[in-house]
Amino acid sequence: MPTTPSDAIENIVVSLYQVPLKKPVSDAKVLTGRQTPLSHVAMLTAEITTRDGARGLGFSYCLRSGSAALFAHAKELAPGLIGEDPADIGRLWEKLAWMGGSISRTGLSVQAIAAFDTALWDIKARRADLSLGRLLGAYRTAVPCYNTSGGYLSATLPEIYTAIEASLARGIGGIKLKVGQPDVEKDIERVRAVRQHVGNALPLMVDANQQWDLTTALRAGRALDEFRLTWIEEPLSAHDYAGHALLGSRIDTPVSTGEMLCSAEELYLLLDQQGARYLQPDAGRIGGITPFLKVSAQAERQRLNLAPHFLMEIHIHLAAAYPYDTWVEHIEWLEPAFNERLEISGGCMHLPERPGLGLSLSERAAGWLEATAAIGR
Repeated sequence: MPTTPSDAIENIVVSLYQVPLKKPVSDAKVLTGRQTPLSHVAMLTAEITTRDGARGLGFSYCLRSGSAALFAHAKELAPGLIGEDPADIGRLWEKLAWMGGSISRTGLSVQAIAAFDTALWDIKARRADLSLGRLLGAYRTAVPCYNTSGGYLSATLPEIYTAIEASLARGIGGIKLKVGQPDVEKDIERVRAVRQHVGNALPLMVDANQQWDLTTALRAGRALDEFRLTWIEEPLSAHDYAGHALLGSRIDTPVSTGEMLCSAEELYLLLDQQGARYLQPDAGRIGGITPFLKVSAQAERQRLNLAPHFLMEIHIHLAAAYPYDTWVEHIEWLEPAFNERLEISGGCMHLPERPGLGLSLSERAAGWLEATAAIGR
């Protein structure tokens, strides 16, 4: 069916922002010398406007390095959407993927697509006058949420306790701690101290950020079983699908992983190996909402729990539309870039009722703008 003039995409603005963190944070990758402390998040945005005035906002991100390449590739892709019907989301995803086919369908290529894909879904939901979660068929209007940003290894125990109290006061329902130090015994001591501080009732997770080998993970996992954790996250290399599956069969605590996988295909391989009890796809990393929905459909077949990584402003909608148990990760790093705030109470993050994603860029974000390009007719 030919595209009508009123439906066609007319203008796209692609922008790159460097959103600063209040304080640099360090996880196990920093302590083991693999990375430097994280001080900001590079956020790529796509603002799409159609001839009839429909608008959509989408975004993705990268950490530490790669932002210039991400922005450059997005500028290359944007002209391919001009004149297209924004309702043809699946076809347009494939079109953009083929435009960058020579640099693969993973990593930077699909992370650039994610911003456009999310903006197209935003348009679709706004036109229906529904939040994205309701457009996708929400199973619930509130999703349990846990905080990560207060539990980094760069924080002392007193700082963690303060962050925990602030999270609970805000209505957040769970806490995640970073582990994966060179000395595993220090990890065990840290988790024991926090568990004693918060009691056994509060959901508590740990995240090793891929720093253990299988032997270490088995020993650490067995030692951590006593703390009744909700999950152990990324104990092994992200691509060690079989190792995660084996570990999950040898310890009581559920294994979670998937956040560092950068395409739907990589997540399918993890699912084939039954490597996670909690699956953690990241819409910004795997190409947006379109591939995320394909992955979550496969996870549903295995009746897995879902705990999307980061990007709570997008993932609240996707988690609400998943039939089985879900968590949303509360990391407030991108909050200052938007005018709106997500409602949190009773241990849950609530599905916004505003149309689409329900987001608009804040005036404050303009101060972090690093590059922008307008593409149109």
